Amino acid sequence: MDQIPGMDTIGPAVRLAGRAPSLHNSQPWRWVFDGSALHLFSVRSRMLPATDHSSRQLLLSCGIALGHLRSALAAAGWRTRVVYFPNPTRHEELATVEFEPAPIVTDAEREQAAAITVRYTDRLPFGAPAGWHDFEPLLQVMVDPFDAVVTVLPREARAELARASRLTAGVRRYDSAYQAELHWWAGHSLAATGIPPAARISAEERGRVDVGRALPTVAGEPRRTDIAEDESVVLVVSSGPSSRELLRCGEALSTILLECTVAGYATCPLTHVTELPQSRAVIRALTDRDEQPQVLIRVGTVPDSDRNPTRTPRLPLEQILEVSGPTTPVTE
Repeated sequence: MDQIPGMDTIGPAVRLAGRAPSLHNSQPWRWVFDGSALHLFSVRSRMLPATDHSSRQLLLSCGIALGHLRSALAAAGWRTRVVYFPNPTRHEELATVEFEPAPIVTDAEREQAAAITVRYTDRLPFGAPAGWHDFEPLLQVMVDPFDAVVTVLPREARAELARASRLTAGVRRYDSAYQAELHWWAGHSLAATGIPPAARISAEERGRVDVGRALPTVAGEPRRTDIAEDESVVLVVSSGPSSRELLRCGEALSTILLECTVAGYATCPLTHVTELPQSRAVIRALTDRDEQPQVLIRVGTVPDSDRNPTRTPRLPLEQILEVSGPTTPVTE
């Protein structure tokens, strides 16, 4: 067997990595394949400085893409080894991915990779996640390899969590730079990035979700009217603050999102309550952890009829993958 995957493997894997969620669907990543390894770079032109001035969410987004890539390659029969920040003088070079043929591909690896195209961010209210007590103990096991921590917030913490969400919205309401950035990414007509109307919710629907970013609303008939209020479970994923820790936390998020999808749950990652010191302090107090809260995830169930919505767009492969070494062509 070849020791390096060809472009008929690399191309589809990078395309699947591009399905990772990112802040306002900004997709701040770029890949370079040199014929022997795959290199992940951040794209600073797709950073959102008013929302993410420290690049924290850019690193988390790129980490999720890295996790998706590794899942896709595992299902294709390749183990991966990641060297984080391989070049100290090139801060935009986040990781180098090296390859080794895998002796087998497990059913779990196939299921996780298949979940990449099924997963989507659902901002509507959720029903309570069925079978959660059996699933919850697996969460920390999922993220242990990435040195992240998962906290499942109890239902009684929901009021304080909603307060943190309102606090963030109140502060951001008068931040003109933030609002301009938000309305551009949720309002422009470019086909491949941003948050299209189909991925947003109405004012009535937002009134039934107590923890969510205040995106521009859309008109339309209310959906899921049988769910009077969101009954999701909320997870907090925490890590250290370094760039390496944030990138690996993104990989942990990838695993959680995909495994929740495999289990039949809907998910909605939330970062607005960890962007400002005031709301972040509330979340940290709720987790009672030394690590810093990075992302919250709503997890729940949705009607079967809602499980196949229109997917948000993604940049085409030629805009996120550069080939700089000897390769075989991509097989479409």
